[in-house]
Amino acid sequence: MSDDEGTVFGLPSAEKMKRYRIWDSYFLPSHGHPGADGSSKLFADVERSMRAIEIGKIEKLCFFAHVGIGTTSDAVFEKMIRARPELVLKPLERWPEMLLGMIQLNANEVRASLDALDRWLRDGPMLGVYFPGGGPAALACSHRNFDPLVERITELKGVIMQHTWFVTGGKPGPGISTPSELAELAARYPEQKFICAHAGGEWEQGLRAVRDSPNILVETSGFDATAGFIEMAVRELGAERIVFGTHLPSRSLGTELGKVVGADVSEKEKALILGANYRKLLEPILGNG
Repeated sequence: MSDDEGTVFGLPSAEKMKRYRIWDSYFLPSHGHPGADGSSKLFADVERSMRAIEIGKIEKLCFFAHVGIGTTSDAVFEKMIRARPELVLKPLERWPEMLLGMIQLNANEVRASLDALDRWLRDGPMLGVYFPGGGPAALACSHRNFDPLVERITELKGVIMQHTWFVTGGKPGPGISTPSELAELAARYPEQKFICAHAGGEWEQGLRAVRDSPNILVETSGFDATAGFIEMAVRELGAERIVFGTHLPSRSLGTELGKVVGADVSEKEKALILGANYRKLLEPILGNG
């Protein structure tokens, strides 16, 4: 992308975008489901995201892989992954310099999830866990089933991303987690860092819910861009407690990048949010911290 092209897309120059060193914490090709053959569906979604990745000068993106323990409703896929777990690695093998991986876990299945942590975090190459907000794996994160899982993730120095969403009128189902429930879990494990995905959706309420939980960072994607989000997050939490996510390919690059690059905060704070904070979170499991 030329510097002029950046202006066309409403972004800073290509050189400036490179200097941000963007690491995306929330990349969702096919929601982590690789398709019937273990690759084609997810691969196609990554390929169609490539132009946005190029325009945004994104260095690395983290996707959430299913590992066959009830995190989808696709029984055929789950059986295939149990028989051929190496299929989970195919995206990382295809794009080794670009993709980072985290596994999705099913907190309803504690024993199987503990086994998956040993297989995928202890033995590598995954870097953490994404607890989803829907489907058969969803369980409110304040539930005590999370305790042995968080304890093991902490031992393995993994990152935890928890899907969170405040829903007007109350929860539509018991598996939805709110930032308030994440704060409850985080209070039990002050030594572990947690990422509050989507800042709870209704971000003003979400930011206030986690403000007094220093081991919770908020993630920026998934809700419509509205003025004041980043400014309030920096004011209430500090720039060091915010990580960037694109939610590609189901959200637009302009929407998600615009939240940060257009915010009325310093360039140093933008660089922290767009990449430095996530790199710091990953340092222990990558062996750099």
